[in-house]
Amino acid sequence: MSLQTRDTLHEGLALRGGSPRVLLTGALLLLAVLAPYALYPVFLMKVLCFALFACAFNLLIGFAGLLSFGHAAFFGGAAYVAAHVVKEWGWAPEAGLLAATATAGAMGLVFGLLAIRRQGIYFAMITLALSQMIFFLALQLPFTHGEDGIQAVPRGVLFGLFDLSRPLTMYYTVLAIFLGGFALIWRTVHSPFGQVLKAIRENEPRAVSLGYRTERYKLLAFVLSASLAGLAGGTKALVFQLASLTDVTWQMSGEVVLMTLLGGMGTLLGPVVGAALVVTLESHLASTSLPVPVVIGAIFVICVLLFRRGIVGELLHRLPGKGKR
Repeated sequence: MSLQTRDTLHEGLALRGGSPRVLLTGALLLLAVLAPYALYPVFLMKVLCFALFACAFNLLIGFAGLLSFGHAAFFGGAAYVAAHVVKEWGWAPEAGLLAATATAGAMGLVFGLLAIRRQGIYFAMITLALSQMIFFLALQLPFTHGEDGIQAVPRGVLFGLFDLSRPLTMYYTVLAIFLGGFALIWRTVHSPFGQVLKAIRENEPRAVSLGYRTERYKLLAFVLSASLAGLAGGTKALVFQLASLTDVTWQMSGEVVLMTLLGGMGTLLGPVVGAALVVTLESHLASTSLPVPVVIGAIFVICVLLFRRGIVGELLHRLPGKGKR
């Protein structure tokens, strides 16, 4: 085969989606579609919910440089809203998810307006304090049922067509929600808005000197991150048919930080890998006598020592031509 012919073939493959990135994306999608036939669907749905949660958090810390210790407020608060409106008010599941996402977005707006003017540890502590307020509200308000939570939440029928009580139907619905959220994050990161967020993360004073109103950009990123975290929380409430105090504790905020750092902060696939790793460890270690937090903490320390950029971040850094950039 001549050099010209090979070049023409390579160009044709690229135009037709034959690039390695497109092929990898296709392989991952095929794997996700076939996964419930090999693994327990509820386990896979839990991975997808936490993967979306971690991706939403990574949008804030990895691309805007804002460390929030209060993201459990959006995740758990939205779970309570979705569970309540679906069970008590009889709303359809899609309406419940929209209500959960909108509530989390509104909470994100309030949190952002209060915290966005601070930086570093002060920003993190304000978000943690506000999150603890949501926790105490969830503990005291009548509709949350205190420590019992909202149980036996009906999954309902999506759009009046798809019965979510069927495990496979529920799984593919969760997969579609995750892919939609991930696509939105990908588009945001690769948009001019995303480039401004990266500039703010790297050097905010310089971004200000270029004429960008950085507080508006950070606030919008905060609201978008909170909304997607709320979507993940509402979806989890439908999957497990439960909203509980576990979803709004500060430990949940710490867990999503752990997932993001393990997988690779500032990478798109890193939070997905981190979420899958943590959920898998929790599921398998739960049936043993080993202390789950200690084992996960030890693995986290090892990963930090060996993979300073996270698992995906380190792999991307070591690819040929990547480490020199």
